[in-house]
Amino acid sequence: MTSAWIIFLLRLSAIALLALIGGAWLGLAAGLALACAGLLLVVMSHVANLSRLQAWLKQPEGRNLPDAWGAWGDAFIALHRLRRDEEKKRERIVADFEVFSQAAEVYPDGLVFLDADDRILWCNRAAESQLGLNGESDRGLLIANLVRLPRFAEFIANALPGESLQCSPLGRKDLDLSLETLRFGKDRKLLISFDVTQIARTEAMRRDFVANVSHELRTPLTVIAGFLEHMLAEPDPDPAASRQQIGIMDGQARRMLSLVDDLLVLSRLESETYALREETLDVRDLIFDVADEARRLSAGRHSITCEVQPAQLKGSREELRSAFSNLVSNAVRYTPEGGRIVLRWVLREGRGVYSVEDSGIGIAEEHLPRLAERFYRVDRSRSRETGGTGLGLSIVKHVLMRHQADLKIRSEPGVGSTFSVEFPAWRVTSPLA
Repeated sequence: MTSAWIIFLLRLSAIALLALIGGAWLGLAAGLALACAGLLLVVMSHVANLSRLQAWLKQPEGRNLPDAWGAWGDAFIALHRLRRDEEKKRERIVADFEVFSQAAEVYPDGLVFLDADDRILWCNRAAESQLGLNGESDRGLLIANLVRLPRFAEFIANALPGESLQCSPLGRKDLDLSLETLRFGKDRKLLISFDVTQIARTEAMRRDFVANVSHELRTPLTVIAGFLEHMLAEPDPDPAASRQQIGIMDGQARRMLSLVDDLLVLSRLESETYALREETLDVRDLIFDVADEARRLSAGRHSITCEVQPAQLKGSREELRSAFSNLVSNAVRYTPEGGRIVLRWVLREGRGVYSVEDSGIGIAEEHLPRLAERFYRVDRSRSRETGGTGLGLSIVKHVLMRHQADLKIRSEPGVGSTFSVEFPAWRVTSPLA
């Protein structure tokens, strides 16, 4: 038996004892009246405590705990402790939810929580950006009515575990998404949108690379095979014609050899195990050597000059010479006869800047972001005429990455181009320093 029942029985016993004593002294009617009055007081006490409990339960935050004695006092204390424990649990839940919300907001992939009817409950900033949603105004709306993607409505309604939807939002050619759904709780879903743009581009570059290498090797091999077949089928070949054909085959073989050499250079530059062999170089000597090589390639068809501030550069002589030479040889190939080419080295706030400026044919702006891709050519026919492999600027990009340098390109069709390479200050030493 609990203490509350004991106290209640003691009170009833006291009322009964008081009624018996009153009845013995004052008569039966008085005893009953005293008993009824005692019971009424007990009931009124309970009603008053119940009223205070109801008022406190309606607004527990704004009221102090009701004061009472006996069982009601114990009940109020127990309720107060329970409420305090619940508040602590709620505070922990709110804090945990806040941490989760913050983590989900900065999560790089899009997250959208959906109810059983595929209505939006919550989404993070990445989902807003990728799917065109608004976390505040779109809450409670059907996601199929908001996300305009091919086959999306069918996917979100019938997606199976592990199934994904590859798509690009309308008007966003620069964005490729992979969508997946996870079911949790009672008929709820989590829609995840992954930005796979870079993966898609890498895969496209891989396919283009294989196709381009195959094409670049197939063309000269076809020429060589054709001439060999003709020479083998000719019983009495003309010596002059044979020499001409052998010369063409030699040119095609050298073209393939140059392509293979460039591919090996790229492979070596991309290898993490290929260490950078650094030394201190005299920039003036390096640029003058590159200019002399460019003059030999130009054969007097261009004006090639140098403007060099004295400085020393820390890096790989072999790699830097290759990068500098590639930029100049491109200028020679794409500058019409009689044009000018200027090689410059200047110091800007401690950083070294190597630039090649030409008065060539120029490059349209839409081609500039892709110039350093393997085999990317603005004009394929002209590239073959000039003898390029399509890998020069890709080699330049990887050399500069290994030297923590940046490549910047300015060009205007019909006016010319300027390719600038900016080296970090810690790689450059000025003789005046």
